[in-house]
Amino acid sequence: MSVRVRYFAAAADAAGTDAEDRGEPTLVALRAAVVADHPELGGILDRCAVLVDGERRDDDAPLAGATHVDVLPPFAGG
Repeated sequence: MSVRVRYFAAAADAAGTDAEDRGEPTLVALRAAVVADHPELGGILDRCAVLVDGERRDDDAPLAGATHVDVLPPFAGG
């Protein structure tokens, strides 16, 4: 099982990549793993919107069957 994680704006800068494939089974496990692999994300991930296949999900949500996770930092503007 693999899910494509897409990072946007400041999250991409912190991760050092725009996207990567991950194999964690839940969203909470994914959050912990990406911070472990990309420590600079630790400072912004809690403020980011994290969407699984376009929808907000609880951290204990399983990722089996998901195709992508988007990590979106807060955006300014209107």
